[in-house]
Amino acid sequence: MCAKPKLIVFDLDYTLWPFWVDTHVDPPFRKDKTGKVIDGIGRKVKYYSEVPEVLESLHKEGYELGIASRTGEIDGANQLLELFDWNKYFKYKQIYPGCKVTHFNQIKSDSGHSLSEMLFFDDEHRNIRDLEGIGVVSILVNNGVTKNVIKEGLKMFSDRRK
Repeated sequence: MCAKPKLIVFDLDYTLWPFWVDTHVDPPFRKDKTGKVIDGIGRKVKYYSEVPEVLESLHKEGYELGIASRTGEIDGANQLLELFDWNKYFKYKQIYPGCKVTHFNQIKSDSGHSLSEMLFFDDEHRNIRDLEGIGVVSILVNNGVTKNVIKEGLKMFSDRRK
């Protein structure tokens, strides 16, 4: 029997999109005439190419999804989630500066799921270490979330929870 997480949580910067929202792009964000998301000086804002398909697939498979981001650019991060039409996938959002342990304790409180029932994807070693320390299976993401990264993460979760 394959153990599955009750909740899958993602970081934003360098996990769902290839930049830091507080330093590499210029809010406010909007859509141009063609529907592309652009920043305040007209540069196109991109996400990792497989992310929309990954989010839709996980959502359809019945996973609850969340965001845990330490960014100080709270409004910009939320604006991008809205403009990319990703809010429909995320039941829990913790977007503010601080420790990921704080984010996860709030998600635990809001969701009723234990930390051991969560799977987390992030690009920073310190966050992986902190959350592994409190029982969250955490996957280091090197070049953004892909279908393969998710597959490997789900396998690792199952292997550790057997």
